[in-house]
Amino acid sequence: QVQLVESGGGLVQAGGSLRLSCLVSGPTFRPYITPYTMAWFRQAPGKDRDFVALISWSGGTTYYADSVKGRFTISREYAKSTMHLQMNSLHSEDTAVYYCAARERGSSVLPGQYNYWGQGTQVTVSS
Repeated sequence: QVQLVESGGGLVQAGGSLRLSCLVSGPTFRPYITPYTMAWFRQAPGKDRDFVALISWSGGTTYYADSVKGRFTISREYAKSTMHLQMNSLHSEDTAVYYCAARERGSSVLPGQYNYWGQGTQVTVSS
């Protein structure tokens, strides 16, 4: 099993910044054996869960949704088993519950392709 725990959500004014973190743990999380892709998704009320950004755990390759490119930065601290999402220049449209997710092997932007999910953290951007 792989456990994911998000933190860092909150309320921020438009134009502000937040940093989300996702701690990865579990007896089957062995990135030195199995390549993992880690990702952030978000879900606003009444909407589908949308892809935000992903990173390959071993190599650090990143990919972003067009809506956040240039504003958000995904990163990971390999030794601390922690992934981050630095969010700058936040818009009211960024308001959502943000989820971290993990899948073994190849990358994907589809939430159904991810096996492991955190509980989510609320991000609210006031205009």
